[in-house]
Amino acid sequence: MRDFPSCFGENGVQVADTSCSSANISKSSQNLVTCTYQCKLVGKSCLISISWSKNLMGHCLGVEINDLSHQCLCRVDVKPSLFSRRKGFKCLDVSSCKIDLYWDLSSAKFGSGPEPLEGFYVGIVCKGEMVLLVGDMRKEALKKIGAVPSLFNSIFVSKKEHLFGKKVYASKAQFTDNGPIHNIVIECDANGNDDLCLIVRVDSKPVMKVKHLRWKFRGNSTILVDGLPVEIFWDVHNWLFGTTLGNAIFMFQTCLSAEKLWTGETFLDDSEQQWPCLQSFKGSKVSGLGFCLTLYAWKNE
Repeated sequence: MRDFPSCFGENGVQVADTSCSSANISKSSQNLVTCTYQCKLVGKSCLISISWSKNLMGHCLGVEINDLSHQCLCRVDVKPSLFSRRKGFKCLDVSSCKIDLYWDLSSAKFGSGPEPLEGFYVGIVCKGEMVLLVGDMRKEALKKIGAVPSLFNSIFVSKKEHLFGKKVYASKAQFTDNGPIHNIVIECDANGNDDLCLIVRVDSKPVMKVKHLRWKFRGNSTILVDGLPVEIFWDVHNWLFGTTLGNAIFMFQTCLSAEKLWTGETFLDDSEQQWPCLQSFKGSKVSGLGFCLTLYAWKNE
């Protein structure tokens, strides 16, 4: 996001069409959360990513539409001013098809992170159908926009989040459709004798513990959440051996099938090529893949 917010943009909101090149995230980057949904657009499956970021000027919203090969079809950044009503409309051209983007953050409530907690909606409409509707103001959005729900339900396929902390990193995830929202906590601390230990908790319950982390800085393990197997991958090499203060990565991948056979499709992008623990996922196939949560954990100095 290159421009500062302005109160003189469309409907009090600045809208900037940007290129789809990936931006490198560094230690000094703002907080960032990206949620990706698989939707039907003009009869074809696509991936729509909703990104929330936070800087000194306020909260920002980004929307990107990709095909299943991760080829970017369109991207828009919405940068609300502190003095604006923070709602608006934008017409997009995707593959010679008109797509309408609606957003209303005027009543949004935020916590410590960049993602709104309640009081908002973001909607994408194609040919009178609501292809994707995100937020808790669903009834208000459908009434104001005048669109009908799509016959094809959107699927929440992945969430990527950048976290900052010293020893503890916390996030939330909903691993199944209409399932409970779980609190996820990752803790890395010395085990009494300078032997680093990694602990993962789901709803305060320890579900994974890795001792001798300097020898096991990369790996994977399977836990059960909501009765389904969830594969956890971790790579903390940069924490322990990086020349500069880098980030670790953790991935939680739900397997909807009890048989973990490499026969499905994944939703990793090229920016994750650098992570050895994810290399096996790129281009590989898992049977019955469900939701995927990827956490980038940055250590504060």
